[in-house]
Amino acid sequence: MPELPEVEALAEFLREHAVGRAIAGVDVVAFQALKTVDPPVTALGGLTLTGAGRHGKFLDLDCDGLHLVTHLARGGWLRWRDDLTGAKPGRSKTLAVRVRLSPAEDGRAPGFELTEAGTQKRLAVYVARDPDEVPGIANLGPDPLADDFTVETLASIVSGSRTQIKGLLRDQKVIAGIGNAYSDEVLHVARMSPFKVAATLTDEQVAALHTAIVTTLRDAVGRARGLAAEDLKSEKKSGLRVHGRTGEACGVCGDTIREVSFADSALQYCPTCQTGGRPLADRRLSRLLK
Repeated sequence: MPELPEVEALAEFLREHAVGRAIAGVDVVAFQALKTVDPPVTALGGLTLTGAGRHGKFLDLDCDGLHLVTHLARGGWLRWRDDLTGAKPGRSKTLAVRVRLSPAEDGRAPGFELTEAGTQKRLAVYVARDPDEVPGIANLGPDPLADDFTVETLASIVSGSRTQIKGLLRDQKVIAGIGNAYSDEVLHVARMSPFKVAATLTDEQVAALHTAIVTTLRDAVGRARGLAAEDLKSEKKSGLRVHGRTGEACGVCGDTIREVSFADSALQYCPTCQTGGRPLADRRLSRLLK
């Protein structure tokens, strides 16, 4: 799933390659992906793409005051095309929406496609007069890379919360932009168990967690900066320290990275770095072993 660093990189890529061009047309292939009807998607035709930004994990394209907002969900991605001349919507297992831009000086018509792999189709596209009209954006928590996301801000978030810190970091209404992968990374940097209850954090642990959040995300944004859209997935994977690395050696201490599985996701952690050497209970694995 694209998270804050990848969406920020996509916005930067589009600022460089698409902003300033007129929208020649928008082809909606997977109609379930389009979540709004007013304004109609056809209203984007002829407008100029004037800005590209981000709200948490939402990509926001400003088109002369109308906003084309996308949430890529778990299996979604943005695929840039240098030339869409002659492209037809047709049928595709992955293509959801195609945005065609005005031709370049060489005659090629660039654009991008929103795609979604897998059977669970959750990619969401909105056309709105104001980004805050999008329900998910209106309910977002603070952005962890904003200047006003301070240690005090984080302290107020964890205070009194009986939620495990892993779940709290992933809650978009609490903190915007962090998903399953980067929450694992943040907790590894902070040397903190994903099962630790948020309200039990000491002042020193809150400060360490704040530093881990900001540095982990900023480092990931920095690694992604300047990359082509198609290279962002592989860069993300190569830069992760624990997430998706079950069975590998921890790069900090050498212990074996372990996993806890859930119904539709899994977390990874290092016992030595995060849980005092104790493996966390994996209830699904325990049931399988019985």
